[in-house]
Amino acid sequence: MDRFQELSAFIAVVEAGGFSAAARRTGDSQSAISKAIGSLEKRLGVALFNRSTRSVTLTDQGQRYYDRTKPLMDEMDEADGELASSTLGVSGLVRIAAPSTFGRLHVLPLIPDLLSHHPGLQIDLVLSDSARDMVEDRIDLTIRVGAVNELDAVVRRVAGTPLVCVGSRRYFAQHGMPKTPAELVDHNCLVYGGMPELANWPFIGPEGPFNVAVHGTLSSNSVEAIRAGVLAGVGIGLFTKASLAAELRHPDVVTILDEFIGDVRDVSLIWPKRRFVPVRVRQVTDFFAAALPRRIE
Repeated sequence: MDRFQELSAFIAVVEAGGFSAAARRTGDSQSAISKAIGSLEKRLGVALFNRSTRSVTLTDQGQRYYDRTKPLMDEMDEADGELASSTLGVSGLVRIAAPSTFGRLHVLPLIPDLLSHHPGLQIDLVLSDSARDMVEDRIDLTIRVGAVNELDAVVRRVAGTPLVCVGSRRYFAQHGMPKTPAELVDHNCLVYGGMPELANWPFIGPEGPFNVAVHGTLSSNSVEAIRAGVLAGVGIGLFTKASLAAELRHPDVVTILDEFIGDVRDVSLIWPKRRFVPVRVRQVTDFFAAALPRRIE
């Protein structure tokens, strides 16, 4: 039996959850699906499915085989679609992940322009401050602010955004304004991340870079929460400039210690590392590579 037919039947059974459901999905008979799976298992010499009267589930070998073959089949479908639509505009679903605040301020406003350029696209925008597993979560493109630690990824730096230390006039009126980074130890510093190792704020002095360990009454894994705390006069925050946007023009917000801050965080576009990248993902990447620097620099 043709290997492509076997693989198509195998993936259909996995994704449909059973042989009869796979037959309905593909339009083949249930006997044809069963024959294809039997031929595949015989050729491989392993059982791919645990079969019972109530369910069909993958064996461990079947799960590994699915994890390896599904991306290959997806790439074949993408290649077919790309050639078939080469004379048309790009189309299809692109799933994009971005940090919540940065995405709301800088990615979401660009989506209408992106869709006007490519009306055949569908965008699924995932906003989260947690790093997403691009393969597990089926992410086509990640927009990251800060360091990129994924080894199995293709990274394209498109811009940079400097750090800024800010507080409200109400807070400084009550507690005074620090003139040096060392004075931050006597202030209520609002920490993004909430982890002790993240509570060391980076600065630059005459002798080079140094960190100041800060603490305060509010920490959060949400940039939005820290921004709200600063605006409410709770304490001082350290942000990327791109995460504040309009707040820097707010009459009650003041930047401090500017002469001691030199760090810049990269803004990067990231693909999962794979042999084939769909044309629609490349087009969306090129769009953001051009549009994001104009918004934040």
